[in-house]
Amino acid sequence: MEKQGRLLSSKLHQGRRQVEVVLNRCALAWKEIEKSKRRSSGTGSVSETALSHAVQVGEIVAVCKTKDDDPDSTETRRSRKTAKQLSKLYPHSFTVSYVRRTSQHQWRCSDVTFHCANQGLCEQWVQLINEQLSLLSNRPKSLLVYINPYGGTQSGKRIYEQKVAPLFRRACISTDVIVTERANHARDHLKTEANLDKYDGVVCVGGDGMFSEVLHGLVTRTQTNNGVDLNQPDTELVPCSLRIGIIPAGSTDCICFATVGTNDPVTSALHIIVGDSQPMDVCSVHHNDVFLRFSVSLLGYGFYGDVLTDSERKRWLGPARYDLSGVKTFLSHNYYEGTISFLPAENNTATPRDKLQCRSGCCVCLHQPSSKDGEQWEMSEEKEKSDKDGSGGWSAIRGKFIAINAASMSCACPRSPKGLSPSAHLADGTTDLILVRKCSRLDFFRHLLRHTNKDDQFDHSFVEVHRVRKFRFQPRHRELLSLEDLSESPKKTGFSPICSARTTCNYSTAHSSWTCDGELLPHTAIQVSVQCQLIRLFARGIEEQQQQEQCVFEDPCTLWALEPSTH
Repeated sequence: MEKQGRLLSSKLHQGRRQVEVVLNRCALAWKEIEKSKRRSSGTGSVSETALSHAVQVGEIVAVCKTKDDDPDSTETRRSRKTAKQLSKLYPHSFTVSYVRRTSQHQWRCSDVTFHCANQGLCEQWVQLINEQLSLLSNRPKSLLVYINPYGGTQSGKRIYEQKVAPLFRRACISTDVIVTERANHARDHLKTEANLDKYDGVVCVGGDGMFSEVLHGLVTRTQTNNGVDLNQPDTELVPCSLRIGIIPAGSTDCICFATVGTNDPVTSALHIIVGDSQPMDVCSVHHNDVFLRFSVSLLGYGFYGDVLTDSERKRWLGPARYDLSGVKTFLSHNYYEGTISFLPAENNTATPRDKLQCRSGCCVCLHQPSSKDGEQWEMSEEKEKSDKDGSGGWSAIRGKFIAINAASMSCACPRSPKGLSPSAHLADGTTDLILVRKCSRLDFFRHLLRHTNKDDQFDHSFVEVHRVRKFRFQPRHRELLSLEDLSESPKKTGFSPICSARTTCNYSTAHSSWTCDGELLPHTAIQVSVQCQLIRLFARGIEEQQQQEQCVFEDPCTLWALEPSTH
């Protein structure tokens, strides 16, 4: 840690212990003072073996004078008896709430209370810490919150009121809360009605579907305000100025898991409070120059499209419908013919198989293209405009595919800890295009099984992966079917025997469907462009263990090595 001058240093009491508390612009630290038996004078000194604690100023949630009847003060509740005894000797105290890391990337809000006999000193500590917090311009002060009361286990409202709202109040964040009443309520409100100038961010309480609503509403509103036509596939979109926060409360929370590392509402709330910012790429999906949807996680054709199509007919089963449809689709083992064209990512510093995972402070996502890279990017754009038939920098693959997937992030979740593309990055302007060619059912099962273990899931002769900036797909048959036609079409030809023979795929003349972040697209012929860092989340990416340890200062004792200014 870089040495900084002390702002304040005092000998205070924490519980029954006397501690020295030190504040500088980076950290608040405290260390127990032990009586040194070697000193005849009996004066107190800081023991070399005493346990030190340090908290980054940026991870302090709040500080305030302690009230005995404060319902949010866990320190008061746990130590009420001790606090009463201390209050007689040291009647003034203040409580610091801060982020504490636990296991599995989870954060908790912890409290530490310091007691002192001097009211002026107590107020000085509160004022000085609050002054340092006020200098953190990235922290939100006002939030627009949308709650989906129906998603997942229908516990979104309860999760927000019991776990999140108290933390926002403690951090002095004002909120306007809207409980959605119908599908796309949040999207429509953001597109037209919401006064976004009064907020520092938008928070969605729900699952991936709720996040998608907020994403579409916020991005569409931003483009409308800037006069950008979403129906132009080659147009560069304007990044959103407001950050999006996700409080996970759905049946699947893939976006939250991939950007924070856990689906825990308290952890997500604390990331919002401290003002974290994680840029994220967004894919825009078009059909014949007509905008369809945005995607941030998975675009899937073939296997995953069929699973979603079948599960939509079984919504009455609840979440179990995905497992049943997955088994049925696997046994059907259909393949589809078509042509996939893509524009490879040029001069990219990473590849889909390099085992370089996207983590907090990712060097790949932070990479800024050089002027040469920028020139080549522009050249590729010009080639694309002049050559729409697949040449001029584009590659084309025609074949029979069981699955075509485009992963803009790892798509990790508790069931698949590494995800569909473990080395995909959140904000490098690319998506990983995964092509699974026609193969035996047993081989495809081996491929699926690798999503749950640590083996290289692309290490099969029938699987190839490309890191791309854009891609287009054209099915073999040009006639386009509506979603109603797809759901009624008897394209399944029955179950074939489970074996490893090369001829166990069922060919269907009908099209599959594209799943776009859990929603079905109405067209199969699509073109996709990656919009680099179009949005930002209240997140910081998944922290590695060493990153978490560095967040608690490496050597808090350096604070005591500075010139003292003890009160």
